[in-house]
Amino acid sequence: MKKREVIRKNFKALGTDIAVQLVCAESSRNDAEKKLNELQEFYLSAQKIFSRFDPESELNKFNQNLGEFNIASEHFLAVARKILDYYKLSKGVFDPRVIAVLEQIGYAKDFNQMELFLPTASELDILGIKFSNLEDDLVIQDETILFNQRMDFAGIAKGYVTDVAGEMLRQAGWKNFLLDSGGDMLAIGKDADLDAWRIDIEGISQERILLILQDEAVATSGIGKRKWQRGEKRFHHLIDPKNPHKFSFDLQSVTVIAKTVTETDFWAKMLFLKGKEDGKKFSSENKLKSIFLDYRGNAWISGEMKKVLNHDLAD
Repeated sequence: MKKREVIRKNFKALGTDIAVQLVCAESSRNDAEKKLNELQEFYLSAQKIFSRFDPESELNKFNQNLGEFNIASEHFLAVARKILDYYKLSKGVFDPRVIAVLEQIGYAKDFNQMELFLPTASELDILGIKFSNLEDDLVIQDETILFNQRMDFAGIAKGYVTDVAGEMLRQAGWKNFLLDSGGDMLAIGKDADLDAWRIDIEGISQERILLILQDEAVATSGIGKRKWQRGEKRFHHLIDPKNPHKFSFDLQSVTVIAKTVTETDFWAKMLFLKGKEDGKKFSSENKLKSIFLDYRGNAWISGEMKKVLNHDLAD
């Protein structure tokens, strides 16, 4: 049997750490390294499309030209269409217009610089923000898009980019790899030991729960890293457009397994925003593979997720 090895590539893009593991034969090392360099370039090009912190990004060009139809790139169009679909599916819980709330509560710059941009007390009044039908503010005609309000596509952009990166690897003939875009993961095939990929969950020890993935995606949505405080008021970056003034802290994170990273990104955020009890109920009714982690360290595992976990680890 030919010896298999893992070629790794780590870099920063889309405001997070990207880690790629590509399984290959020794004779394919050069091809693998070349492909990973191409993958890095793709991630960096995607950052120029979707970053709300880059004034020259495609997203910001649309945000700066409200009320006008403009030609959109292939990837921007694809994400815009998915956002409209997910808005309908979530009945308005998933909404890219929450950028207005994020900026008012201080998240107007890259999170690592946020301490310089915390809002004053007068800027914390977000009760007046209302969200009408998204289809009135995000309009797609052929290859053009119109924004009537400013948007942030970060809700699923990272997951979408990861899916496209995975498809690039598949089309190039690679069958075994792991893409990790800041916790949004796509696990294809097997690792170098011919085992399914083993993934742990942030905040939960491997002794309790360890995910075993093959040809699946996983994403975690949570507030462990992006939360802050101003006086007695606490904030985080996951905004419920139906209650933009309310910041729930009953959950630490929600993890979801599905076929694509875009799906997992959406479901994890939507379940988190629904809250602990409503989210668990929705997950069970819709047969989602999910894990809810609260701030006491308690993990609730959906029935569908239990089917794919090692029972000794899940109990």
